[in-house]
Amino acid sequence: MNADLPDIHEWYPRLSIDAKHALRDSGELTEEVRAEIAEITGADVSAEASLSEDDRDFIRTQSEQVD
Repeated sequence: MNADLPDIHEWYPRLSIDAKHALRDSGELTEEVRAEIAEITGADVSAEASLSEDDRDFIRTQSEQVD
């Protein structure tokens, strides 16, 4: 787990559909996605934050719910 990123189970289900698609397609935390995560969690999400492999696996398991 990346210390700069809150637990994905806390914020991913509450992301907008656009943000979920952006993460699924690119795997990158864009400025917009980081802002949504910060708004949802109240945590600062640094520009250096990145998804862990576990986070990427979680997103893959959630893809059916996004589509």
